[in-house]
Amino acid sequence: MEQTTMTTQDVANRYCELAKQNKWTEILDELCAQGLVNKEPEHVVERGIPTTTIGLDAIKAKGNANRAMIEEIHSQQCSAALVAGNFFSLTLKRDVTFKGKPRMSLEEIGIFEVKEGRIITEQFFY
Repeated sequence: MEQTTMTTQDVANRYCELAKQNKWTEILDELCAQGLVNKEPEHVVERGIPTTTIGLDAIKAKGNANRAMIEEIHSQQCSAALVAGNFFSLTLKRDVTFKGKPRMSLEEIGIFEVKEGRIITEQFFY
């Protein structure tokens, strides 16, 4: 049976489904291209986080390091995606406690580019 390429809407819907379940590794494995480019805002440099990370392995390592700093995720939300052509955007909200820090609410906007059914770029604003 021939496998069909996911549309941008399909990818966006699946991303939200997995994000709500805190399944970040599954998002990378299932939805992202090997050459994925991740972009973070400039202010993350002061926390020792690179503004640009390229490649699934490097992005997975960065995500694992970030998750290791989390003591508990109290809740997580993902908005419905807005889709335009090969792009989608969404908001992610988390109520989280980092190790050794007080509980806090985090909110960010993610913009994603999809090519041939895979996310090729992701950029976050927070």
